[in-house]
Amino acid sequence: MLYAMYEAAYYASSPMRQAARFARDAWGSPVNPATDTRLGRTLFAANDLFANVTRRYGRPAWNIDGVKIEGHDVRVRQVVEWSSPWVKLTHFSRDMSDMRKAGRRAIEPPVLIVAPLSGHYATLLRGTVETFLQDHEVYVTDWSNARDVSMLEGRFDFHDYIDHVREMLRHMGPRPHVVAVCQPGPPVLAAASLMAEDGHPSRPATMTFMGSPIDARLSPTVTNRLAEERPFTWFQRQMIYTVPPPHPGVMRRVYPGFVQLFSFMSMNLDRHQEAHQRYFNHLVSGDGDSADKHLEFYDEYLSVLDLSEEFYLQTIEIVFQKYLLPKGELVHRGRPVRPEAIGDIGLMTVEGENDDISGIGQTQAAHALCSALPAELKEDYVQPGVGHYGVFNGKRFAQEIYPRVREFILRLDHGGARAADAA
Repeated sequence: MLYAMYEAAYYASSPMRQAARFARDAWGSPVNPATDTRLGRTLFAANDLFANVTRRYGRPAWNIDGVKIEGHDVRVRQVVEWSSPWVKLTHFSRDMSDMRKAGRRAIEPPVLIVAPLSGHYATLLRGTVETFLQDHEVYVTDWSNARDVSMLEGRFDFHDYIDHVREMLRHMGPRPHVVAVCQPGPPVLAAASLMAEDGHPSRPATMTFMGSPIDARLSPTVTNRLAEERPFTWFQRQMIYTVPPPHPGVMRRVYPGFVQLFSFMSMNLDRHQEAHQRYFNHLVSGDGDSADKHLEFYDEYLSVLDLSEEFYLQTIEIVFQKYLLPKGELVHRGRPVRPEAIGDIGLMTVEGENDDISGIGQTQAAHALCSALPAELKEDYVQPGVGHYGVFNGKRFAQEIYPRVREFILRLDHGGARAADAA
């Protein structure tokens, strides 16, 4: 019922939203003599704010058409290398002729960046992808919005996620590298464990976990405590709703993105209110640059997707309530998941000093679980002064975290023979 009410409210507000857009365009028109008056800018700001707050935010574009390497512009194109109804394995392919001009003649280490399936689209990692493109062939898991997946496509749960990661690694060829950002940590470690035990030729050469809840019992945050304090049935009753028409996934049971977004924003409601007040003031004062930065952030932040019921609830149960992976009790398709079977996959963990989502120690727990790995294949790093988002994006990530990850990957890359001079 909540989902239907949400949709009804959106469509009911359409006339007011359209009127606000017309008014905004009228008061922002260069032919309007009142445009540059304080009254004109105030009316423009009020209507623009209303139109933006009430509009629907769809899947953002990646907008990665090129990257600068060694001072040279290198063209980038997106290629979907493999897909299922639930994900597109997107390769950000760099133009080899441009790479040769930049002095890069070898095929550089392929990296699978596993984006979180926890409310936001994979484009939240746009900065992460651009940074990795400096030195790697980058592949990203671009997850689908569950409300757009027909019921005819069946279910998608925690174990399907593990299978998808294994299949994408297999598709990338021998010994790729994998980087799990936040939520994917446990299923990626499970996938690597199974592939290692099988001696699979496409098992990762390295795996890097960034702000991941490998063991959510350690340094519990507000999010962790909520999952512990609420019974499993509470999440079933309060967080799951049915997708209404006209979405392709009509009748699918999901954890709606707008519910997740409300949870995110309620944690820092004052900050978001102040941000929108500043945006209004920037428009009134004519500070277009600051207003554009606000829009850029919120265009991404307010774009959310739905999670399938079974994936969301199993993640709550497996990762945040029963802690099956760190307790050695996770079973996948009848097979015990044994991280101790990993013997030749490099392991790096990255945490943020001020992370309020995955507390210090939750990601580091992977080292104890991978007990067979020698010390030279392990590395741990805690970045001072950053929160959860800063672990994988932003200036500190690009300048202080990424160089360490890059060196770790290059040191353990098995693809020297993969390099080929295309000249």
